[in-house]
Amino acid sequence: MHTSRRSLLKMGSAIAATALMSNRTLAAWEPAQRYPDPAIVALDPSFNALFLTSAKVERIATGCRWAEGPVWFGDARMLLWSDIPNNAVMRWDETTGHTSVFRQPSNNSNGHARDRQGRLLSCEHDTRRVTRTEYDGTLTVLADSYQGKRLNSPNDIAVKSDGSIWFTDPPFGIAGFYEGHKAEPELAQNLYRLDSQSRELVIAAGDVNGPNGLCFSPDEKVLYVVESRAQPNRLILAYDVVDNQLKNKRVHIDCGNGTADGIACDSAGNMWCGWGQGSAELDGVRVFNPDGKAIGMIHLPERCANLCFGGEQRNRLFMAASTSVYSLYVNTQGAALV
Repeated sequence: MHTSRRSLLKMGSAIAATALMSNRTLAAWEPAQRYPDPAIVALDPSFNALFLTSAKVERIATGCRWAEGPVWFGDARMLLWSDIPNNAVMRWDETTGHTSVFRQPSNNSNGHARDRQGRLLSCEHDTRRVTRTEYDGTLTVLADSYQGKRLNSPNDIAVKSDGSIWFTDPPFGIAGFYEGHKAEPELAQNLYRLDSQSRELVIAAGDVNGPNGLCFSPDEKVLYVVESRAQPNRLILAYDVVDNQLKNKRVHIDCGNGTADGIACDSAGNMWCGWGQGSAELDGVRVFNPDGKAIGMIHLPERCANLCFGGEQRNRLFMAASTSVYSLYVNTQGAALV
């Protein structure tokens, strides 16, 4: 591991002096007592190949107010995620199972990703910007305005293999004081692309009502974006990516009575979606095949906002679900950068 990257990872340990949550607090919810876990439901026979009959949903942390934006650091065997109202980035260590504070205050950060050099990228509600955590722990502002006007509240973020950074910018974080500070939007609700070298920021799509979660297909030929204020139902849109331009906008999935939020693709192009609407039937993770057909459901006791793949083989699904974070080993791998 690069020595400077090692410094970044150690920085998380140094900041994590206060343990906000621990395994002792895991009460009221119990994992399944038998295999296969009845919380994992195949909606189509094809889903049976994606889950393991001897793996259960595990709750690895709890006590959050609104858990979001998980990102995996394999070189440190740690998961980071946002607890937006608590103004903190939390850390869970795979080797010890210990949960602690990675950064507080976090400027009400939401979505996270890693760039091609392994550095942490964060969408911050309160400061209305996208930042990068350098190896020594300092913050670099990558984007906070467009054509002289402040961004709304960057929400979710994805990195393409060429290093370009893509993020959504709805006004959710400035709608009140719970996840940031109340303010009037200065810009439309855009999807942006940031060149990591020139720092040029361009509007990749300006025709999305409430742009939210986003991810690339495994071959990066398609970008998926959740349109969370579409009517009458929330939608997952698809765009063809041609020379870093988005073409051929279309509805990939109509969420019906469900609520998609954060999304991630596995290596086969199946889409795993944070899902829920405050009901036992809908709360958890909904899985769609590349054609947009619902094939599986992972039921959780609370709505899932966002998720990511991690673990040594990228075969462990981490799910940030309202007040808790859950994990599940699956029989697939998260899509890798091409």
